Amino acid sequence: MMKKKLLGMTLHELRELAQGLGMPASTGGQIAKWIYTQHVRTIDEMTNLSKHNRELLSQQYEVGCAAPIDSQHSVDGTAKYLFPVETTRPAAEETEAAQKKFVEAVFIPDGDRGTLCVSCEVGCKMNCLFCQTGKQGFEGYLTVTDILNQVYSLPERDRLTNIVFMGQGEPMDNLDNVLKATEILTADYGYAWSPKRITVSSVGLKDKLRRFLDESQCHVAISMHSPIHEQRARLMPAEKGMTLQEIIDLLRNYDFTHQRRLSFEYIVFGGVNDSMDHARRIVELLHGMECRVNLIRFHPIPHIDLHGASEEKMEQFRDYLTQHGVFTTIRASRGQDIFAACGLLSTSKKIDEERKAQQR
Repeated sequence: MMKKKLLGMTLHELRELAQGLGMPASTGGQIAKWIYTQHVRTIDEMTNLSKHNRELLSQQYEVGCAAPIDSQHSVDGTAKYLFPVETTRPAAEETEAAQKKFVEAVFIPDGDRGTLCVSCEVGCKMNCLFCQTGKQGFEGYLTVTDILNQVYSLPERDRLTNIVFMGQGEPMDNLDNVLKATEILTADYGYAWSPKRITVSSVGLKDKLRRFLDESQCHVAISMHSPIHEQRARLMPAEKGMTLQEIIDLLRNYDFTHQRRLSFEYIVFGGVNDSMDHARRIVELLHGMECRVNLIRFHPIPHIDLHGASEEKMEQFRDYLTQHGVFTTIRASRGQDIFAACGLLSTSKKIDEERKAQQR
Protein backbone atom coordinates (compact mmCIF):
# COMPACT_ATOMS: atom_id res chain seq x y z
CA MET A 1 0.00 0.00 0.00
CA MET A 2 1.33 3.42 -0.96
CA LYS A 3 1.53 5.64 2.09
CA LYS A 4 0.10 9.16 2.13
CA LYS A 5 2.48 12.12 2.36
CA LEU A 6 2.58 14.51 5.32
CA LEU A 7 4.67 17.05 3.41
CA GLY A 8 2.18 19.27 1.60
CA MET A 9 -0.58 19.06 4.20
CA THR A 10 -1.97 22.22 5.79
CA LEU A 11 -2.34 22.64 9.55
CA HIS A 12 -6.09 22.04 9.26
CA GLU A 13 -5.48 18.78 7.38
CA LEU A 14 -2.86 17.63 9.90
CA ARG A 15 -5.23 18.31 12.81
CA GLU A 16 -8.00 16.34 11.10
CA LEU A 17 -5.53 13.53 10.41
CA ALA A 18 -4.53 13.38 14.08
CA GLN A 19 -8.13 13.31 15.28
CA GLY A 20 -8.96 10.62 12.74
CA LEU A 21 -6.24 8.45 14.31
CA GLY A 22 -7.59 9.05 17.81
CA MET A 23 -4.96 11.64 18.76
CA PRO A 24 -5.64 15.18 20.07
CA ALA A 25 -5.99 17.85 17.37
CA SER A 26 -2.94 19.56 18.88
CA THR A 27 -0.82 16.64 17.67
CA GLY A 28 -1.40 17.97 14.16
CA GLY A 29 0.37 21.17 15.19
CA GLN A 30 3.30 19.16 16.54
CA ILE A 31 3.55 17.26 13.25
CA ALA A 32 3.50 20.54 11.30
CA LYS A 33 6.38 21.86 13.39
CA TRP A 34 8.44 18.72 12.85
CA ILE A 35 7.94 18.94 9.10
CA TYR A 36 8.03 22.64 8.24
CA THR A 37 10.37 23.86 10.99
CA GLN A 38 12.58 20.88 11.82
CA HIS A 39 12.53 19.26 8.34
CA VAL A 40 12.59 15.70 9.63
CA ARG A 41 12.88 12.92 7.08
CA THR A 42 11.11 10.18 9.05
CA ILE A 43 8.20 9.97 11.46
CA ASP A 44 10.48 8.28 14.03
CA GLU A 45 12.32 11.61 14.40
CA MET A 46 9.15 13.23 15.82
CA THR A 47 10.29 12.50 19.34
CA ASN A 48 7.63 14.47 21.26
CA LEU A 49 5.00 12.11 19.84
CA SER A 50 4.62 8.91 21.84
CA LYS A 51 6.08 5.76 20.35
CA HIS A 52 2.55 4.38 19.99
CA ASN A 53 1.40 7.44 18.05
CA ARG A 54 4.49 7.39 15.83
CA GLU A 55 3.82 3.75 14.99
CA LEU A 56 0.15 4.49 14.37
CA LEU A 57 1.04 7.38 12.10
CA SER A 58 3.66 5.34 10.22
CA GLN A 59 1.14 2.68 9.28
CA GLN A 60 -0.58 4.99 6.82
CA TYR A 61 1.73 7.99 6.39
CA GLU A 62 5.30 9.02 5.64
CA VAL A 63 7.00 12.41 5.55
CA GLY A 64 7.19 12.21 1.75
CA CYS A 65 10.49 13.98 1.09
CA ALA A 66 12.92 12.72 -1.55
CA ALA A 67 16.53 13.78 -2.06
CA PRO A 68 17.67 14.85 -5.54
CA ILE A 69 19.03 11.93 -7.56
CA ASP A 70 21.42 14.02 -9.64
CA SER A 71 23.00 17.46 -9.66
CA GLN A 72 25.09 19.70 -11.88
CA HIS A 73 27.11 22.70 -10.77
CA SER A 74 27.94 25.70 -12.93
CA VAL A 75 31.17 27.67 -12.89
CA ASP A 76 29.08 30.67 -11.72
CA GLY A 77 27.84 28.81 -8.61
CA THR A 78 24.40 27.90 -9.98
CA ALA A 79 23.28 24.36 -9.12
CA LYS A 80 20.67 22.28 -10.95
CA TYR A 81 19.01 19.36 -9.18
CA LEU A 82 16.98 16.47 -10.56
CA PHE A 83 14.13 15.40 -8.27
CA PRO A 84 12.01 12.25 -8.60
CA VAL A 85 8.24 12.73 -8.54
CA GLU A 86 6.14 9.70 -7.72
CA THR A 87 2.85 10.51 -9.40
CA THR A 88 1.55 13.37 -11.46
CA ARG A 89 -1.69 11.88 -12.79
CA PRO A 90 -4.48 9.75 -11.29
CA ALA A 91 -3.25 6.16 -10.94
CA ALA A 92 -6.08 4.93 -13.19
CA GLU A 93 -4.55 6.78 -16.14
CA GLU A 94 -1.07 5.25 -15.93
CA THR A 95 0.71 2.07 -15.07
CA GLU A 96 2.87 2.18 -11.96
CA ALA A 97 6.01 2.07 -14.09
CA ALA A 98 4.92 5.04 -16.19
CA GLN A 99 4.46 7.19 -13.11
CA LYS A 100 8.20 7.48 -12.51
CA LYS A 101 9.11 10.98 -13.65
CA PHE A 102 11.51 13.79 -12.78
CA VAL A 103 11.68 17.56 -12.52
CA GLU A 104 14.54 20.03 -12.35
CA ALA A 105 15.00 22.84 -9.85
CA VAL A 106 17.74 25.45 -10.01
CA PHE A 107 19.47 27.19 -7.09
CA ILE A 108 20.98 30.57 -7.99
CA PRO A 109 23.32 32.20 -5.44
CA ASP A 110 24.01 35.92 -5.70
CA GLY A 111 25.90 37.44 -2.77
CA ASP A 112 23.71 37.12 0.32
CA ARG A 113 20.70 36.26 -1.85
CA GLY A 114 19.78 32.67 -2.74
CA THR A 115 16.96 32.05 -5.23
CA LEU A 116 15.36 28.72 -6.03
CA CYS A 117 13.63 28.30 -9.39
CA VAL A 118 10.99 25.60 -8.80
CA SER A 119 8.99 23.50 -11.25
CA CYS A 120 5.25 22.84 -11.01
CA GLU A 121 4.74 20.38 -13.88
CA VAL A 122 6.66 17.68 -15.72
CA GLY A 123 6.95 19.26 -19.15
CA CYS A 124 4.46 21.95 -20.18
CA LYS A 125 1.30 22.35 -22.27
CA MET A 126 2.00 25.92 -23.36
CA ASN A 127 4.45 24.97 -26.16
CA CYS A 128 6.15 28.36 -26.38
CA LEU A 129 8.35 28.40 -29.48
CA PHE A 130 11.53 29.38 -27.62
CA CYS A 131 11.28 27.06 -24.58
CA GLN A 132 12.95 23.66 -24.25
CA THR A 133 10.44 22.54 -21.61
CA GLY A 134 7.58 22.99 -24.06
CA LYS A 135 9.35 20.79 -26.61
CA GLN A 136 9.23 17.99 -24.02
CA GLY A 137 5.44 17.99 -24.14
CA PHE A 138 3.21 17.64 -21.09
CA GLU A 139 3.96 14.71 -18.77
CA GLY A 140 1.82 15.61 -15.76
CA TYR A 141 1.06 17.89 -12.82
CA LEU A 142 3.20 18.02 -9.69
CA THR A 143 1.50 17.37 -6.37
CA VAL A 144 1.92 19.86 -3.51
CA THR A 145 4.39 17.37 -2.02
CA ASP A 146 6.44 17.35 -5.23
CA ILE A 147 6.48 21.16 -5.41
CA LEU A 148 7.48 21.66 -1.76
CA ASN A 149 10.02 18.85 -1.83
CA GLN A 150 12.20 20.97 -4.14
CA VAL A 151 12.52 23.37 -1.20
CA TYR A 152 12.49 20.76 1.56
CA SER A 153 15.24 18.58 0.10
CA LEU A 154 17.41 21.32 -1.41
CA PRO A 155 21.01 20.99 -0.13
CA GLU A 156 21.24 24.81 0.06
CA ARG A 157 17.86 25.18 1.81
CA ASP A 158 19.30 27.23 4.68
CA ARG A 159 20.68 29.77 2.18
CA LEU A 160 17.33 30.38 0.47
CA THR A 161 15.96 33.92 0.47
CA ASN A 162 13.62 33.80 -2.54
CA ILE A 163 11.55 31.36 -4.58
CA VAL A 164 10.43 31.85 -8.18
CA PHE A 165 7.89 29.60 -9.90
CA MET A 166 9.74 29.83 -13.21
CA GLY A 167 10.92 26.25 -13.70
CA GLN A 168 9.14 23.59 -15.73
CA GLY A 169 5.41 24.07 -16.33
CA GLU A 170 2.83 26.86 -16.29
CA PRO A 171 1.83 27.66 -12.67
CA MET A 172 -1.71 28.73 -13.60
CA ASP A 173 -2.24 25.34 -15.26
CA ASN A 174 -1.61 23.64 -11.90
CA LEU A 175 -3.18 26.42 -9.86
CA ASP A 176 -4.73 24.48 -6.97
CA ASN A 177 -1.42 22.88 -6.07
CA VAL A 178 0.60 26.07 -6.61
CA LEU A 179 -1.77 28.04 -4.36
CA LYS A 180 -1.62 25.38 -1.65
CA ALA A 181 2.19 25.27 -1.86
CA THR A 182 2.45 29.05 -1.52
CA GLU A 183 -0.04 28.96 1.37
CA ILE A 184 2.22 26.55 3.27
CA LEU A 185 5.33 28.57 2.38
CA THR A 186 3.77 31.75 3.81
CA ALA A 187 1.67 30.37 6.71
CA ASP A 188 2.79 30.81 10.33
CA TYR A 189 2.61 27.03 10.85
CA GLY A 190 4.63 26.44 7.66
CA TYR A 191 7.73 28.26 6.45
CA ALA A 192 6.38 31.66 7.57
CA TRP A 193 7.88 33.40 4.56
CA SER A 194 6.66 36.81 3.46
CA PRO A 195 4.75 36.59 0.13
CA LYS A 196 7.15 39.22 -1.23
CA ARG A 197 9.89 36.55 -1.21
CA ILE A 198 7.92 34.47 -3.74
CA THR A 199 7.30 35.26 -7.42
CA VAL A 200 4.88 33.27 -9.57
CA SER A 201 5.16 33.56 -13.34
CA SER A 202 2.48 33.04 -15.97
CA VAL A 203 1.84 33.30 -19.68
CA GLY A 204 -1.69 34.36 -18.71
CA LEU A 205 -4.60 31.91 -18.51
CA LYS A 206 -8.16 33.25 -18.38
CA ASP A 207 -9.98 32.97 -15.03
CA LYS A 208 -7.01 31.23 -13.43
CA LEU A 209 -4.82 34.35 -13.46
CA ARG A 210 -7.69 36.32 -11.93
CA ARG A 211 -8.12 33.68 -9.23
CA PHE A 212 -4.42 33.73 -8.42
CA LEU A 213 -4.44 37.52 -8.13
CA ASP A 214 -7.45 37.33 -5.80
CA GLU A 215 -6.19 34.51 -3.57
CA SER A 216 -2.44 35.17 -3.32
CA GLN A 217 -0.26 38.11 -2.33
CA CYS A 218 2.87 36.73 -3.99
CA HIS A 219 4.66 38.76 -6.65
CA VAL A 220 3.48 38.26 -10.24
CA ALA A 221 5.65 37.93 -13.35
CA ILE A 222 3.94 37.92 -16.75
CA SER A 223 5.71 36.42 -19.77
CA MET A 224 5.33 39.12 -22.43
CA HIS A 225 8.02 38.51 -25.10
CA SER A 226 6.19 40.66 -27.66
CA PRO A 227 3.73 43.57 -27.39
CA ILE A 228 2.25 42.70 -30.80
CA HIS A 229 -0.70 40.29 -30.75
CA GLU A 230 0.08 38.38 -33.96
CA GLN A 231 3.75 37.99 -33.12
CA ARG A 232 3.12 36.97 -29.51
CA ALA A 233 0.65 34.35 -30.75
CA ARG A 234 3.37 32.87 -32.97
CA LEU A 235 5.85 32.81 -30.10
CA MET A 236 3.32 31.82 -27.43
CA PRO A 237 0.14 29.94 -28.43
CA ALA A 238 -1.44 30.94 -25.09
CA GLU A 239 -1.93 34.44 -26.57
CA LYS A 240 -4.87 32.98 -28.51
CA GLY A 241 -6.62 32.09 -25.25
CA MET A 242 -5.89 35.29 -23.32
CA THR A 243 -4.31 38.21 -25.13
CA LEU A 244 -1.64 40.40 -23.63
CA GLN A 245 -4.10 43.32 -23.76
CA GLU A 246 -6.64 41.28 -21.75
CA ILE A 247 -3.93 40.39 -19.23
CA ILE A 248 -2.95 44.04 -18.79
CA ASP A 249 -6.60 45.14 -18.52
CA LEU A 250 -7.04 42.58 -15.73
CA LEU A 251 -3.85 43.61 -13.93
CA ARG A 252 -4.96 47.26 -13.85
CA ASN A 253 -7.66 46.23 -11.35
CA TYR A 254 -5.05 45.29 -8.74
CA ASP A 255 -2.77 47.37 -6.51
CA PHE A 256 0.96 46.96 -7.11
CA THR A 257 1.99 50.22 -5.47
CA HIS A 258 2.81 48.68 -2.08
CA GLN A 259 4.61 45.43 -1.24
CA ARG A 260 3.25 43.26 -4.05
CA ARG A 261 5.30 43.62 -7.23
CA LEU A 262 4.38 43.17 -10.89
CA SER A 263 6.98 42.43 -13.53
CA PHE A 264 6.99 41.52 -17.21
CA GLU A 265 9.51 39.02 -18.60
CA TYR A 266 10.82 39.77 -22.08
CA ILE A 267 13.24 37.48 -23.90
CA VAL A 268 14.98 39.57 -26.55
CA PHE A 269 15.33 37.84 -29.94
CA GLY A 270 17.63 39.41 -32.51
CA GLY A 271 15.71 40.91 -35.43
CA VAL A 272 12.39 39.68 -34.05
CA ASN A 273 11.23 41.71 -31.05
CA ASP A 274 14.14 44.06 -30.40
CA SER A 275 13.15 47.10 -32.48
CA MET A 276 12.38 50.55 -31.13
CA ASP A 277 8.83 50.06 -32.43
CA HIS A 278 8.50 47.13 -30.02
CA ALA A 279 9.87 49.29 -27.22
CA ARG A 280 7.44 52.11 -28.06
CA ARG A 281 4.49 49.69 -28.01
CA ILE A 282 5.55 48.36 -24.61
CA VAL A 283 5.61 51.91 -23.23
CA GLU A 284 2.09 52.48 -24.58
CA LEU A 285 0.77 49.18 -23.17
CA LEU A 286 2.22 49.71 -19.70
CA HIS A 287 1.48 53.44 -19.40
CA GLY A 288 0.55 54.35 -15.84
CA MET A 289 1.23 50.86 -14.42
CA GLU A 290 3.45 50.28 -11.40
CA CYS A 291 5.67 47.56 -12.83
CA ARG A 292 9.08 46.64 -14.14
CA VAL A 293 10.35 44.88 -17.25
CA ASN A 294 13.08 42.23 -17.07
CA LEU A 295 14.95 41.77 -20.33
CA ILE A 296 16.29 38.23 -20.73
CA ARG A 297 19.01 36.95 -23.04
CA PHE A 298 17.86 34.15 -25.33
CA HIS A 299 19.67 30.83 -25.06
CA PRO A 300 19.35 28.86 -28.32
CA ILE A 301 17.58 25.50 -28.34
CA PRO A 302 17.84 22.84 -31.08
CA HIS A 303 15.84 23.16 -34.31
CA ILE A 304 14.45 26.62 -33.50
CA ASP A 305 15.44 29.47 -35.84
CA LEU A 306 15.80 32.19 -33.21
CA HIS A 307 18.89 33.89 -31.87
CA GLY A 308 19.63 36.38 -29.13
CA ALA A 309 19.91 40.12 -29.65
CA SER A 310 23.27 41.83 -29.33
CA GLU A 311 24.29 43.37 -26.03
CA GLU A 312 24.16 46.81 -27.68
CA LYS A 313 20.57 46.21 -28.82
CA MET A 314 19.51 45.04 -25.36
CA GLU A 315 21.04 48.10 -23.74
CA GLN A 316 19.33 50.42 -26.25
CA PHE A 317 16.03 48.68 -25.60
CA ARG A 318 16.49 48.99 -21.82
CA ASP A 319 17.48 52.63 -22.03
CA TYR A 320 14.47 53.55 -24.21
CA LEU A 321 12.02 51.90 -21.81
CA THR A 322 13.65 53.43 -18.74
CA GLN A 323 13.76 56.91 -20.29
CA HIS A 324 10.04 56.62 -21.04
CA GLY A 325 9.03 55.71 -17.49
CA VAL A 326 9.20 51.89 -17.54
CA PHE A 327 11.77 50.64 -15.03
CA THR A 328 13.79 48.03 -16.92
CA THR A 329 16.70 45.73 -16.11
CA ILE A 330 18.73 43.17 -18.06
CA ARG A 331 18.71 39.89 -16.18
CA ALA A 332 22.09 38.25 -15.74
CA SER A 333 22.29 34.82 -17.36
CA ARG A 334 23.14 32.08 -14.88
CA GLY A 335 23.88 28.38 -15.27
CA GLN A 336 24.00 28.34 -19.07
CA ASP A 337 26.86 25.82 -19.07
CA ILE A 338 24.65 23.27 -17.27
CA PHE A 339 21.49 24.14 -19.26
CA ALA A 340 19.91 25.76 -16.22
CA ALA A 341 19.27 29.17 -17.80
CA CYS A 342 15.85 30.54 -18.72
CA GLY A 343 14.02 28.31 -21.22
CA LEU A 344 16.49 25.41 -21.08
CA LEU A 345 14.99 23.06 -18.47
CA SER A 346 13.91 19.64 -19.71
CA THR A 347 13.78 16.19 -18.15
CA SER A 348 12.68 14.36 -21.29
CA LYS A 349 16.06 12.63 -21.69
CA LYS A 350 15.95 11.18 -18.16
CA ILE A 351 12.32 10.09 -18.59
CA ASP A 352 13.19 8.39 -21.90
CA GLU A 353 16.09 6.57 -20.21
CA GLU A 354 13.77 5.29 -17.48
CA ARG A 355 11.19 4.07 -19.98
CA LYS A 356 13.83 2.21 -22.01
CA ALA A 357 15.15 0.60 -18.83
CA GLN A 358 11.63 -0.59 -17.94
CA GLN A 359 11.23 -2.19 -21.37
CA ARG A 360 14.40 -4.29 -21.07
